[in-house]
Amino acid sequence: MSVIIVGAGQAGFQAAASLRSEGFDGAITLIGDEPHAPYQRPPLSKAYLLGKQDASGLLLRPVSFYPEHRIETLFSERVIAIHRQARRVTLASGRQLDYGHLVLATGARVRKLEVEGASLAGVVYLRTRDDSDALRAAIGVAKRVLVIGGGYVGLEIAAAARLSGSAVTVLEAAPRVMARACAPAMSDFFAELHRSHGVEVLPDTGVAKIEGTGGCASAVIASDGRRFPADLVVVGIGIVPNVELARACGLAVGNGVTVDGHLRASDPAIFAIGDCCEFPSAQTGTRVRLESVQNAVDQGRAVAAAIVGRARPYDAVPWFWTDQYDAKVQIAGLSNGFDRTVLRGEPKALRFSLFYFRSGRLIAVDSVNRGADYMAVRKILGSGRNVTADEIADESVDLKTLLV
Repeated sequence: MSVIIVGAGQAGFQAAASLRSEGFDGAITLIGDEPHAPYQRPPLSKAYLLGKQDASGLLLRPVSFYPEHRIETLFSERVIAIHRQARRVTLASGRQLDYGHLVLATGARVRKLEVEGASLAGVVYLRTRDDSDALRAAIGVAKRVLVIGGGYVGLEIAAAARLSGSAVTVLEAAPRVMARACAPAMSDFFAELHRSHGVEVLPDTGVAKIEGTGGCASAVIASDGRRFPADLVVVGIGIVPNVELARACGLAVGNGVTVDGHLRASDPAIFAIGDCCEFPSAQTGTRVRLESVQNAVDQGRAVAAAIVGRARPYDAVPWFWTDQYDAKVQIAGLSNGFDRTVLRGEPKALRFSLFYFRSGRLIAVDSVNRGADYMAVRKILGSGRNVTADEIADESVDLKTLLV
């Protein structure tokens, strides 16, 4: 039996590596449209962007790993069609490959800004290593950087640009930064963190157009008419799952490729994992699509286990992180639909945790430079044990004791 994995990001790599560690002895082909061997994406907007990590340090495994583990790699290649009845894929090069199981790890692409001037030179996005290389060079010479979007990536890029010496402005169309990811108190923390480093943070500020001079972006015009001069415009307004292959071959698609609790698509020979898939969440009781390293790694492992006949429901506790200036923020769980929060620690001291509850049940935590809180909540959520808001609010209670 052969397995073809479409997508050579974190999820695709993990599926290939885990198949071998699970004892799979058949052919494995890993196909990626970038020229690079699989690499980490989080540093692209953090350490790598700041020049604190080199390209070799990004690699998930040395290039030698793949032949040593009999994983055929096809980089700079793209699957253009899936023929489900024949269990075959067609590549852009014209080559056709047969599969016993197909794993879609097609990831996502940046959401493009659709305003006048968005195609000017100097309007950039960050998704790939090549994007990060170009952005690092541009930040090195830009005096005024304007970031459109106050989510994780936008704020991480803003921090990197500010630390590199550029004047930075962040425009966020929503009433607060990080609005989709956290509570208002955390949004306030992130906004004030950036302002304390000299970044101008402007929520409730959409973009009407981008002006250019000589074919290059020179200013951003906000929806309220204000004009912001800029040498470099960085757009970080989210990503779009790559589901076109799945849709074209008739697989069920929602906010991502629709999969069951074992990550199987509507065709039992096909799985989908990582940023491109929508799965039933044990934490929320709803279908979700997650964009995180943890999700990609855990789903890659789960799909490998399913292929070798050791399927188990995917129910891993989600976790995330972001590094901005001196704040290491670690998140465990999903805070969607929270109805109460409890604070431990002092935000002004950059050392606190915000705990989220829904219907009296602990569902998530945002920890800033308090890794022990974050780890305790990960374990609590994984154990299924409930912890009350009153227990959390009592700072004399060691969270580790709540695991007993």
